[in-house]
Amino acid sequence: MSNQTYNLVWSEAVHLLDEATRLDVEAESAKPTKDKEVARRAVGRLYLMYLLAVNKLDLCYDQIVQPQKRRLLKRMLECALGRCLELKHELVSIDLSEFSYLDDIIQEMGLTILDTEIKPLRLVRRERETEIRERRATIDKIMRDLGFFEVDTTGIIMTEDRAIRLIQSHERARQGRLRAGFMKEIRLLKEKVKAEPKEDAELQEEGRQAALKIQTIWRGFITRRKIRRRVVEEMLLIGMLPSSHVVTEEQERALEVQEYRRGVQRSREEQYQEALIREREEIKRDKGPAMMEEMADQIRTWLMGFKQTTGKFPDLPSEEAGGSALVLKGQAGQAESDRSKSTAPSSRGSKGKAKKGKEDEMKKKEEEEDPGFRMSPSNFLTLLMVSCSEYDEIWRPLDESTNPRQHYYIDMVRREKSIEVESELRKIVDDQLRIELEALQAALDRDKSRKSKKGKKAGKKGRRGGKKSKKKKEKDLTPDRTTESLFEELVTNGIIRKYPEVYMSSFIGERACANLAQRQDGKDPQPGLGDIRQIVMEYVVLPLGMGRVRRGTPLVRSLLVAGPSQSGKKHLVHACCTELGATLFDLSPANIVGKYPGKSGLIMLLHLVSKVSRLLQPSIIFIEGAEKTFMKKVAKTDKTDPKRLKKDLAKLVKSIGPEDQVMLIGTTRLPWEADQKLLFQAYQKTIYIPRTDYGSLSRIWADQLFQYSGLNRQFNTSSLARLSDGFTVGAILSAIKDVFTCKRILQLRLQQLTHAELVAVLCKKEPIYREEEEEFLSWLSKTPLGRRRQKAVELAMERAKEAEAMGKAVI
Repeated sequence: MSNQTYNLVWSEAVHLLDEATRLDVEAESAKPTKDKEVARRAVGRLYLMYLLAVNKLDLCYDQIVQPQKRRLLKRMLECALGRCLELKHELVSIDLSEFSYLDDIIQEMGLTILDTEIKPLRLVRRERETEIRERRATIDKIMRDLGFFEVDTTGIIMTEDRAIRLIQSHERARQGRLRAGFMKEIRLLKEKVKAEPKEDAELQEEGRQAALKIQTIWRGFITRRKIRRRVVEEMLLIGMLPSSHVVTEEQERALEVQEYRRGVQRSREEQYQEALIREREEIKRDKGPAMMEEMADQIRTWLMGFKQTTGKFPDLPSEEAGGSALVLKGQAGQAESDRSKSTAPSSRGSKGKAKKGKEDEMKKKEEEEDPGFRMSPSNFLTLLMVSCSEYDEIWRPLDESTNPRQHYYIDMVRREKSIEVESELRKIVDDQLRIELEALQAALDRDKSRKSKKGKKAGKKGRRGGKKSKKKKEKDLTPDRTTESLFEELVTNGIIRKYPEVYMSSFIGERACANLAQRQDGKDPQPGLGDIRQIVMEYVVLPLGMGRVRRGTPLVRSLLVAGPSQSGKKHLVHACCTELGATLFDLSPANIVGKYPGKSGLIMLLHLVSKVSRLLQPSIIFIEGAEKTFMKKVAKTDKTDPKRLKKDLAKLVKSIGPEDQVMLIGTTRLPWEADQKLLFQAYQKTIYIPRTDYGSLSRIWADQLFQYSGLNRQFNTSSLARLSDGFTVGAILSAIKDVFTCKRILQLRLQQLTHAELVAVLCKKEPIYREEEEEFLSWLSKTPLGRRRQKAVELAMERAKEAEAMGKAVI
């Protein structure tokens, strides 16, 4: 797409944000509502509007090449995403569930489920690509030095050209052998024909009949093939058959254009950075002396005016308070402050205020009894509105016909650098004038025969500074060690480990489309795999990927992912690490056994993990088998000492602050075996991966099977989705891998795949039994959020019974 197209998408996103912020301000100022359905619809609509804007802004930030636009785009993207996540937490408090189903609002807005799925932000990984690559290379080097990777000691490395030549020579030899065998058969056939001579006319007739037979068969074959191909193309066009996974030329071209635009981005950014340095130096050299002289004259004029009014010289504000800029700004606002003082309220007004205060207190008491729902104040809304207004003032009316190559605008650079240079020079001028002011004050004191108070002020400052330094700081057990040495030690001990690069899109699954109706009927429906993917994105990937979003949104320190074996728990953790480019710390009981022994060793381990995870953020601390840390009874055969982190894990989680892009993620398949109180002290949020729904199963079968080009496009995957109900995703993928061997893939064009082959292998896998599923659902109802939901249901039932009893009494 062109620059104009992305500018249009940006304009649409800003229009959407303007509408959303207007509704948001109205919702914040509205009265509390006790109707949860009204609150859900209001918050849900805002959530979807911000989500749509985030997806549009992410696309623009990824492809727009103008560097000054991209800075505003990033600020708008961070604010819109932060507000979106704030509203997500509001929906959780309304629905008392981690999953919110907004099907009715989606339908009213004319959207689809795919439109409302938030995608991983491209900038999170792209802006740290070099750092991520270097970190993985460092881990590989350390592991190779430790002997975990085999090193080629022969010194012989086969190049790509040599490998191709070797393959070609072997293939030609194979074809030669086949050709020799074929020619031998033809020679034997000719010998047989010579042994039985026939007349020329008979031979000609037989040849003509054979040719006609071959032509008939061939023409019928190619005609049927063309018809089948046309039918398949028509079905693909109308979306009745899944498309092939083969990338077309148009898709390759689109990807090339996107990568080209990213290259132009980098060059434009380099030019912009060079312009910033160059213009700053030019402004400082050419206009700096005049700016300093003008500022000094302004401050001296203010000093002398103050001296004439009060008879003494004032003190300049400190640099931390704003310096002389604060004084000059304060002159403009002094008249307004005088007016406000002159119009002070009388005693009658104070009595009226007292009455209003009592009324407000009465209202507050009424609200405390049954406050209802009210939108919490946002940390991003004001800045988002400022960013949108900046776009309307600067970029929307700007005529860019003179800048088709999207270079930086030099006048904006000069304006920005002038303000920066002025601020820098003002500090120098303030320091000079403070010295001059001290000299004037000393001269004035000598004239009045008074002692200077300079020494006393300095003493007071020293005492205050001494009091502040008494604050306790956390003890650093490794003060003299570098980050690289700590990183190498943790990699050597297997605490920091390399993870497979899998993206969130590889966690295949559909979102639930009928759960809203079930929830309105009083049921508690289970989410689809697409909903699981969405909630992990909102709790882990998006907050950890952007520091401003992490600091402004409600803090989620830890997450527990529960589900049956092979349901995709570990895959989700690896996908989070890949999307973020995060450092993975493995504190699983099986991984830390025998490492850092004793109490002092455990303290050192937790200190290293806490320190390095903050130095190399974003970081994810992973615990596989999270229930083992808090097990009630440990099996005698378990030699891993699983309760080693029992007392310290909750402390580690509490030490994670809003400024830390660090998170603890645990996975478990037997959560009911743990002490529930201790488990939920360590894990703030809980996600359960239920049995795979039909939509997700159908998509998994289609995506995995149709990546093989030899498979018939009309292969029925719906029946497989029905037959595989109750099996986990891991079991299905394992069955497909067992069936599609190299030999079977080569035979696909001649011998098509049958359902029986897949079903026969799948039946050997272990399904999710009903007893295990009931155990998970029972445990889920005992989580903190599950208990809150049960209490809310019981309270609603009691109110319904009371209303029914009141109705009968009236009758």
